[in-house]
Amino acid sequence: MLLPSKLYAITSRDLSNCTHEEITGQLLSAGARLIQLRDKEASAKEMLEAARACLRLTRPAGATLIINDRADVALAADADGVHLGQDDLAVEEARELLGPDKIIGVSTHSLDEFREALETSANYIAVGPVFATTTKENPDPVVGLELVRAARQLTQRPLVAIGGVTIERAPGVIAAGADAVAVVSALYPIAGLTSLSDRPDIAGQARAFIEALSSQ
Repeated sequence: MLLPSKLYAITSRDLSNCTHEEITGQLLSAGARLIQLRDKEASAKEMLEAARACLRLTRPAGATLIINDRADVALAADADGVHLGQDDLAVEEARELLGPDKIIGVSTHSLDEFREALETSANYIAVGPVFATTTKENPDPVVGLELVRAARQLTQRPLVAIGGVTIERAPGVIAAGADAVAVVSALYPIAGLTSLSDRPDIAGQARAFIEALSSQ
């Protein structure tokens, strides 16, 4: 499986004051074609409703929608795949549930975890946090570009780097060996917003990322 985009955009209601469907629409308008639906607070029902709403946008656009954590939601919505953390279902358990044709990605935070992921049927492997991140309450230790470079030496499987990736840092992360950069907070800049009801320029940020990555 080849990642359809060097930008792996992750939705966030908390950072945007938008619904996942609205975020997805903005991302698609900017040219993003690899999107992860992520919502740690939503119920299974809410996630399923959001997934179906987003799929109504991504499918006509030829874009890929991955569900964060919830293999059950990915199955029920017939999404393109699921992204698993270290505390979620094991890759092979998700594979048994979703079948051979769905995309399964997995997060790793050390070279040992990365090697373990290589023994699974994961279609892509994420490493991070590459830089310090504010998205998670209890983030894993920063691994730096060193882990990206080391991981690249071990496989030709698609490699995603996540954690603190900004527009300025993104080209360097790709140069270090990543096939794509997963981005959350940098898509939702709060600078210039004057009230809690303001919404960031998600499409503009996505375009800036895509432009910065276009020469890589």
